[in-house]
Amino acid sequence: MATRADKIGANLDLTKIGQATELKKRIWFTIGALIVFRLLSFIPLPGVDPTLMAELYQSQAQGGVLDIFNTFSGGSLERMSLIALGVMPYITASIVVQMASALSPTLAAIKKEGESGRKKLNQYTRYGAVALAIVQGYAMAAGLEAQSLSSGVSAVVDPGMMFRIGAVISLVGGTLFLMWIGEQITSRGIGNGISLIIMAGIVAQSPRHLAQLFEQGRTGQMSGLTIAIIAIGLFALVLFICFMEMAQRRILVQYPKRQTKQGVMQADRSHLPLKVNTANVIPPIFASSLLLMPLTITQLAGQRAAGESAWGDFIIQLNTWLQHGSPLYMALYGVGIIFFCFFYVSVVFNPEETADNLKKQGGFVPGIRPGKNTATYLDYVLTRITVIGAAYLTLICLVPEYFIARAGIPFYVGGTSLLIVVNVTIDTVTQIQSHLLAHQYADLIKKSKLKGGPRRR
Repeated sequence: MATRADKIGANLDLTKIGQATELKKRIWFTIGALIVFRLLSFIPLPGVDPTLMAELYQSQAQGGVLDIFNTFSGGSLERMSLIALGVMPYITASIVVQMASALSPTLAAIKKEGESGRKKLNQYTRYGAVALAIVQGYAMAAGLEAQSLSSGVSAVVDPGMMFRIGAVISLVGGTLFLMWIGEQITSRGIGNGISLIIMAGIVAQSPRHLAQLFEQGRTGQMSGLTIAIIAIGLFALVLFICFMEMAQRRILVQYPKRQTKQGVMQADRSHLPLKVNTANVIPPIFASSLLLMPLTITQLAGQRAAGESAWGDFIIQLNTWLQHGSPLYMALYGVGIIFFCFFYVSVVFNPEETADNLKKQGGFVPGIRPGKNTATYLDYVLTRITVIGAAYLTLICLVPEYFIARAGIPFYVGGTSLLIVVNVTIDTVTQIQSHLLAHQYADLIKKSKLKGGPRRR
């Protein structure tokens, strides 16, 4: 028999957002924070000419791996704005800290301390993000000077050490400010702050990329049939992503019989849901950031050493091999996605802990003995569905990249960008529904108190 809570969850309507005052405040705060992020992307670094910088980017970096970086940062890189590095240093630092916490006994012990341990690891992540931002910022400033000299377009007004120091300070400050905005969105907004910033950058680039696509159709570079096929493919890809993100493997959990008020012995049953894609959108983001970090440094700084030494020529050749859509790039990207799928799942889901919790609550999986056998069974099932999830993510991210590299489709319609946008949208809608459900529960409790009135003894 359906309970009142079940009916509320089933009849949850997003049109009732206007009645939830707290939720409206959170949504407006999130929108305001994302507007600040977009405004910052148009503020250039001190000493950089924005007009000449756009011309330099079009002639030197467009179509390469920096185009991916530029998409994730919402076009900040091509304008060389204060937030040109985006949140990628923070993401890379979080990868390093999570891997270290899985390998180092000291960090693993800190992680088990609960909330205080989480705060310590977050602080280590911030320190790592600052260090990476300094390295990437200096390489970006030096590479910008080198590109200006080699191309004859001097986007830097006054090259020299003072420009590099100012650029590094500005870029590090921009990254730290984005990290702070992301944390504020998570705590005071609707959650998923860092993911929302990345999604906002991708969505902000969509009008220009779609305009480029239609311009190719207008000029005859791409046929109308090809554009129609791309649109149908995108629609099918979105449906497939939504289907896979909602897919679950439900493990039946049974609890011992309990006596009810009527004196009937009744056994409770529930399900332990395991998502097919437990890692969500984390593996593609992690794999992208690990590839972008060294490639950004070599592609920008390598221009400075080109032709001066064999090392400089090797860096240029390495960038050619790792161009967006090249076989080596796609192979490393696929391996990175698969690795981070299994790594992230092993970090966020502990079969032993889940089995112990079920045992303490008296629950068991039918046909499996509680304790160690249950943990082994959960690990077996999770490994199998993670294989499917990793294959799904690799397919979504690599197949469109192959066609993009061959057909010249704008990067926005790539699998990674689409996956991030769809996943973050689903997570955001889920967060909003959770706030609405809490609001409706509060209203239900308030009405029940009013109807009941004060009790008399």
